Amino acid sequence: MLHHSAKELLSQLDNIIAQCKKDDFSRPLDELSNATFGQHVRHTLEFFICLFDAKNERMVNYDSRKHDREIETDRKLARSVIDSIKDFLDRNKTDFTIAFEANYTEDEGTVQTMKSSFHRELAYNIEHAIHHMALMKVAVNQTLSYIRLPENFGVASSTVRYRSGQKA
Repeated sequence: MLHHSAKELLSQLDNIIAQCKKDDFSRPLDELSNATFGQHVRHTLEFFICLFDAKNERMVNYDSRKHDREIETDRKLARSVIDSIKDFLDRNKTDFTIAFEANYTEDEGTVQTMKSSFHRELAYNIEHAIHHMALMKVAVNQTLSYIRLPENFGVASSTVRYRSGQKA
């Protein structure tokens, strides 16, 4: 189920990238505190890329992502990265143990390492993607209203289930 959920979110993201005009993808937006739509896309995708690397390294550190400017400015590349992530998820369904490494201070070298797993980090990536998609949704609704958002874009599955229960 995790893989299906992740791929569905990535498909939704791909859908709106396809609709976004080239100039709008890399234009700073007030609704995103002058970040760009593309920067939120890149940030979201790079967390998945870090998880890819954990397959071989058996360690994930989201702080060490590349901040690849090309992903945040080139819609075609961003969509290609999405395809690669979905392909990776299709080929890697088995859980495995990894270490999670992070620095939660402003000081360099203050790294903490914890036990985790591929599935646990995939679940985190899903929640992280939903959070950034919710931010993107604000920008789309306010400034990029020509983009048609999929239903429940940027909404957690628990919220979708809760809202469905409220309608009954």
